[in-house]
Amino acid sequence: MQGNRMTAIVLVVAAFLLLLPFVYESRNLFILLTQVFVFSIFAMSYDLLLGFTGIVSFGHAMFFGIGAYSMGIFMKRFEPTMSYFFLAVLTTIALTAVVSFVVGLLTLRLKSHFYAMLTLSLSGLFLVLAEKWRTMTYGNDGFTFRVPEPFIDRTHFYLLCLFVMVAVFLILKRFTNSPLGRVLQAIRENEQRTESLGFNVLHYKIAASIVSGVLAGIAGILYAISLRFVNTSVFSMDITLDALLMTIIGGVGTLVGAIIGAGLIEFAHDWLTEMAKEHWIFERWIIFFGIIYILVVMFFPRGIVGTLSTISWKRKKHPSVKKEQKMVG
Repeated sequence: MQGNRMTAIVLVVAAFLLLLPFVYESRNLFILLTQVFVFSIFAMSYDLLLGFTGIVSFGHAMFFGIGAYSMGIFMKRFEPTMSYFFLAVLTTIALTAVVSFVVGLLTLRLKSHFYAMLTLSLSGLFLVLAEKWRTMTYGNDGFTFRVPEPFIDRTHFYLLCLFVMVAVFLILKRFTNSPLGRVLQAIRENEQRTESLGFNVLHYKIAASIVSGVLAGIAGILYAISLRFVNTSVFSMDITLDALLMTIIGGVGTLVGAIIGAGLIEFAHDWLTEMAKEHWIFERWIIFFGIIYILVVMFFPRGIVGTLSTISWKRKKHPSVKKEQKMVG
């Protein structure tokens, strides 16, 4: 019931955001919301690993970067047409699926921090490859590229990102509520017991890794198009940490929390950056950013959505307990 309510709220908000461009015009707001949609997709892909499977990865940026570079290279070296756009999407899906399968096969046998550190190392390999393969990636300097004509209009691209975000949310909602998703949650709670019941835990983890990697690649595609520029920063550790923090702040294992976390962080970043123009103290905006993280973790220990759900559950439980006490009395 709680899940259906959250889904309904997301759909209502999505309907409002769908109508927003037709009743309100603000280029800066639409650019900011587009970034929120993109990082919501990325955070939800990470939440599938962390929140539903119990896998902590420090190398999730490698899939994000693959998507960004695939789109950038295709649009740079070929005509920026929709046919090449779809070819870039298919290439990203294939590459991220293969890489996540191989990475999962090599690393998911390891436990906890051993897996996390190995994924960080593999992500570093992609970063070095992007830096050194200058004939293809132009190194640290990066490169600009043109985008297909339908995406030149910021409103059209805004609507595309909104549609993809809602589609990813609904797909992951169905995926996590499926029998496969239930097994993933069982692995998160008790991997040994799940394995003792006859499930091949490694296969299920790899399946989650592939789905998560493909969705992260799609987020990378949209991110590259939004900037019309790509460089090695898309493989940086900061990208993975952003996804981790968005998931934790919003609420691990909720999907909706990933969207809320992405919105909170992107709006806070934009607000603090604007405040830096008003007063010198805000030039150290990263300090205030850290304070926001600390406050959210202090007052919402299970994330915003997780904490609110717990409070709601306790309120529903207490009346029933009091009623039983009266009946006994």
